[in-house]
Amino acid sequence: MSTRKPPLIGVSACRQQVGRNSSHTVGAKYVEAAAFAGLPLILPARDTPDEPHALLAHLNGILFTGSPSNVEPHHYNGAPSAVGTRHDAARDRLTLPLLQSAIAAGVPVLCICRGFQELNVALGGTLHPRVHALPGHLDHREPEEAPLQVQYGPRHRVDSAPGGLFERLGLAAQFEVNSLHSQGIDRLACGLRVEARAPDGLIEAVSMPGAPGFVLGVQWHPEWQLAENPVSLRLFQAFREACIAHAAGEGAR
Repeated sequence: MSTRKPPLIGVSACRQQVGRNSSHTVGAKYVEAAAFAGLPLILPARDTPDEPHALLAHLNGILFTGSPSNVEPHHYNGAPSAVGTRHDAARDRLTLPLLQSAIAAGVPVLCICRGFQELNVALGGTLHPRVHALPGHLDHREPEEAPLQVQYGPRHRVDSAPGGLFERLGLAAQFEVNSLHSQGIDRLACGLRVEARAPDGLIEAVSMPGAPGFVLGVQWHPEWQLAENPVSLRLFQAFREACIAHAAGEGAR
């Protein structure tokens, strides 16, 4: 019987107002998805965030979650946001430096939706703040009044790039994904590789071939009922394998 401890998986939190209280929040679906890879540990979005290297000394992987908020545009020299855009400065302070440090240290990272956008910004890329306003692009936002099963249902296909991580994971050349976002990648950060695009050309997934550890970002939400979706399951299996290897001191494979 094995006595090896499960990998410890950091899960990025948001800073939101819950009633009268400023709260650190994480959707249950992210915590349960992180539990597929190891033991989840919620990382609070504090006013003065914990030093990244102190966190990384204890973590074997990090799941950077989605969020209703957008990355503040000053982080990528973008124009001011449209009125009504939700931001989370405390989360930006947590995730952007933590991503840089985790990648440099070879700690596996899986980045979803806002986390995907954070990955690009942390490495020097830029974002489209309102993809639906771009000529020739799909409206990637979810129908706000629809039930969750509809919001997280398949919305469009993605086309995988040959020769990359997705191909090595055995994913199909095309598959359907959900879509619940308004921001998207504009200029891709140096070092990231496009793994998939939407029919309108928007980048939907990236990897980082030159990184010392596992790096994957996806614009859609594979954490939603992941056990029922073969693509989602394969992505989290790959993340889990990388986290187990890191916990065992083996690093990236």
